[in-house]
Amino acid sequence: MQIQDLPYPDPGVPDARSGPRFLWWLFRNQLDGQLKALAWGLLHFLSVSALPFCVGVAVQAVVDRSGKQLALAGGLLALCCAGNAIGETFLHRTAVTNWITAAARVQQVLARKTAQLGSALTRRVAAGEVVAVSTGDVEKIGWFVEAWSRFTAAAVTIVVVCVGLVVYQPELGTVVAVGLPVLAIAVLPLLPRATRRADVQREKAGRATELASDTVAGLRVLRGIGGEELFLDRYRSASQEVRHAAVRSARMWSLISAIQVLMPGLLLIAVVWYGVHLARQGQVSIGELVTVYSSIMILTYPLRHFEEIAMAYSFSRPSARRAARVLSLERATDTGGSRDGSEVPSGDLYDPATGLLAPSGRLTAVVCGDPDAAGRLAERLGGHPSEESTSVLLGGVPLDELPLDNARTAVLVQDKDPVLLSGTLRELLDVPRSGEVRPEDALAAAQCEDVLAALVQGSLDADDPMDARITERGRSLSGGQRQRLALARSLNTDPSVLVLDEPTSAVDSHTEARIAHGVRKLRDGRTTVVFTSSPLLLDRADRVVLIHDGEVAAVGLHRELVHAEPRYRAVVTRETEEEAAETKTALGDGPAGDQPVKASSLEEVLKELEEIEESA
Repeated sequence: MQIQDLPYPDPGVPDARSGPRFLWWLFRNQLDGQLKALAWGLLHFLSVSALPFCVGVAVQAVVDRSGKQLALAGGLLALCCAGNAIGETFLHRTAVTNWITAAARVQQVLARKTAQLGSALTRRVAAGEVVAVSTGDVEKIGWFVEAWSRFTAAAVTIVVVCVGLVVYQPELGTVVAVGLPVLAIAVLPLLPRATRRADVQREKAGRATELASDTVAGLRVLRGIGGEELFLDRYRSASQEVRHAAVRSARMWSLISAIQVLMPGLLLIAVVWYGVHLARQGQVSIGELVTVYSSIMILTYPLRHFEEIAMAYSFSRPSARRAARVLSLERATDTGGSRDGSEVPSGDLYDPATGLLAPSGRLTAVVCGDPDAAGRLAERLGGHPSEESTSVLLGGVPLDELPLDNARTAVLVQDKDPVLLSGTLRELLDVPRSGEVRPEDALAAAQCEDVLAALVQGSLDADDPMDARITERGRSLSGGQRQRLALARSLNTDPSVLVLDEPTSAVDSHTEARIAHGVRKLRDGRTTVVFTSSPLLLDRADRVVLIHDGEVAAVGLHRELVHAEPRYRAVVTRETEEEAAETKTALGDGPAGDQPVKASSLEEVLKELEEIEESA
């Protein structure tokens, strides 16, 4: 796989049982690139390691006054330099390619998992942690893959050089062959402590990232309540904890680096002392002593890769563990696509768990006194349950039996807190859609005229509202404006079944009445389910369903239920117990008497509803 071939057609199924297993899975999938890196790395490191032999031959040629031998040494030196240059160039190219392709593979499997889990992801993992995994953790995992590309070649080179030195000069070669493994493992006792400190640093950095993400997301609210300094102080404190943890980790790695410098120096001193002793006895020549001495100097270069791979693994292991934790998350129900064919079903939407039925082509409003229960039911209707439950049926077909793409094509769910991505309005509305609903019609139905004017006013270089830019998460807009843009995006998609969870909770009543009319008109003939307690939306519905204690308690029209069903009336009119008793008496269900009937909150609501509809 080359960089220009990205993204992967299929990144594969990761082994997410643990961090090390995930790294091993990634290595196996990068095997071709690793073998290329090994080949180029061997050319590079062996060329570098052969330089001392060339120098030794040249020195011995000068001692022996042999011009032919000196010319041979020069030729070998030129050949080693060429191999060094070519090997270094292509090793770097291959190692960076391995880094980028590995990072791309991890990002693709993370993106696939995010798309598969949907909104359930942020309920099980903090949003800041997801951001940290997809940015900093991916980079560290890629670093480990890139470092491994060079480490394998360095390790093989050291083994080859040690064997060569033993053959070339047995006395000094044996000293080097025994000393180099000691150098390689000298820092192993310090690695667990360094790894623990790196884990602490990564954990604190992750918490700081989560805190920063939450603070930025709630900045508007924080300013409103004057809590900016409080959260800034918390972030400063978290940032200082990260700094202290980073310093402690750096101290340990500095000690490891110092040992990596000290130990080769001690080996070099030992070899020189022993070599001089052998030279005096005539057991080694000057050229052989120079060759062994130079080899030790050169081998400190590949030895540095032992430190790098240890550092890369220490930093990538917690990152891989965090990535594996996200990738190990599974949907509450498995939409494995057991049903053959790519046809998207149509028909009535039915939830066996609650008994909720949304007839095909009708606008069904659902009233639920518990907002959290309403949110969970809305997600279940879209095939995204947060817990195991009986599958929702669409046209008699369980959504769990459909491939995930087909299920999402059939049913679109807009939750109560939709996200607006940064970019132009045209890009926001550039979503998969049927093509039967124009963006202009969707914006008009969602009553976005003032939103378009605000976007044009805030964009200096946009005359066309569709080219106006939306800031990250639409923070420059009010809550009602963001909500209407999200509704327009959902209407523009024009799915077979549209599920809306409190789509007008942040708009005023007059705008809400116009939205109710626009949605009813635009979705005519299509299945629409709206979770709401707004009388303005309920009055426009073909069918209203009351969910109480997880089951369907009543079905009818809004004006029928508000008179006949006390539990429905309590949710819709926000009645207190005292007001409910007064309403009951006013409707004739209370004790008889000659007292005049007092106007009830129910009648006031109905009167206000009619006035708003007339003005809208």
